[in-house]
Formats: sequence, structure tokens, C-alpha cells
Amino acid sequence: MLKLIIMNKPPSVSFKIPPLENELSITHLKGSGPGGQNRNKRMSGVRVEHLPTGIVVVATERRSQQQNLSAALERLNEKLRRLVFRPKKRIKTKATISSQKKRLSFKKAHALKKKLRGNSGDQVD
Repeated sequence: MLKLIIMNKPPSVSFKIPPLENELSITHLKGSGPGGQNRNKRMSGVRVEHLPTGIVVVATERRSQQQNLSAALERLNEKLRRLVFRPKKRIKTKATISSQKKRLSFKKAHALKKKLRGNSGDQVD
């Protein structure tokens, strides 16, 4: 059975986004899986929910509740950053005339080089 403890405010953790602190619901839970008695008895796992977006992150991999809380907050910050990320709009540009000439001269030289590698029956124009 999973036992939850709800805290109003996380203990002295620095937030990268200041107003984020008021928008969180933090619960502590027991970790599951291998790890023995310490893992099964201690409430070291942390579940953080961002209330406006409904994003939930869980951290139970460390033995310390404080370390799990900071790991969960880092994950939450990363998810929120990905949520609001908008890539820059690409501005289409044309190649300059000199770069086009340079590219064509390289292609011609490369084609000539490849043509010279051919069989002795091939002829170069």
C-alpha cells in the first residue's frame, strides 16, 4: 500500500522560475522495487505536480528525500521549458552569385577528375 504525505511548501529548494513555487503540489511516497528495508520503509520518493499544466514528475532513485526533490524539480523545469519552447522561424536566403559559381567550378573539376579515373577507352572532352 502506498502512503502519501502532502507538504504545503518544499523545504529550502531554489527554483529557477520564481512563481513556480506557488503552483506545485508536492507529495512524498515510498519507493518500490529492490533496495531492501531502507527503501521499503522510508518516504524518500517525491512526486511533484505542476497544477496549471497537470505535468507530473516522480523521483525515487536516490536515498535522500532532498536529492529526490531537487531531481524532480529539475525534471519539471526541463518539461516546462520544452512545453514553452518555440523554434526560431527560418528566414529563407538565396545563395550569392559568387558561391554559385564556386560550387559549379568545384563540380566541374570533380567531374573531370572522376572522368579521368575511368577505363582507358573513355575519352576526355
